Amino acid sequence: RRLGRLLAGRSTRVVIVSGRTVDDLRYLLRLDPLPELWGAHGWEHQPAGGEARVLPLPEAARNGLREAEAWARAGGLGERLERKPGCLALHWRGLSPDVRDAMHDSVRAGWGALAAAGGLELTEFDGGIELRVPGRDKGDAVRAVLETLEWREGVLAAFLGDDRTDEDAFSALKQSLGERALNVLVRDQWRESCADAWLRPPAGLRRFLDRWIALE
Repeated sequence: RRLGRLLAGRSTRVVIVSGRTVDDLRYLLRLDPLPELWGAHGWEHQPAGGEARVLPLPEAARNGLREAEAWARAGGLGERLERKPGCLALHWRGLSPDVRDAMHDSVRAGWGALAAAGGLELTEFDGGIELRVPGRDKGDAVRAVLETLEWREGVLAAFLGDDRTDEDAFSALKQSLGERALNVLVRDQWRESCADAWLRPPAGLRRFLDRWIALE
């Protein structure tokens, strides 16, 4: 509801930048109209009121992702896989520490060799590990959004994120707007971050959005 109120305002532009797919974002947000969406760490883009498109992937990277998926499914990990444009993720949330650690070591070894061969990046996130095609991240999405602004002087922008992959967006926003950028880490537990502020969800996030709405 709060995002909907911001979308209906006159001075705030809402953009969702996520590691999830655009299809997932449409379902989770349930907003009409939808804001601008960037999915799969910047490999998918749907402008507000427009059609989604996937940026082209290098052939070697596509092959590497296919091989990594086949390797994981052969090892009985298919139910924990998530395939996204430019990324293959394996989730271990909810597993016991022993099972999670064993899965982590096995996947790191198996996917590590495929990453090197296919020019892919193996990175960890909160609750899993993913194999990503390099060349795009959330920071690229932030820069692309800022480049569309006809008048950047005086613009204030905030980026709210919880994951380590949001650090790229934090850095991009700060480099582009300096003191007019506010980066906010939104998670229950603090971790090292280049964010300017830390909020605990959901109450802290709701208060933040309410204060932003009040400035509309």
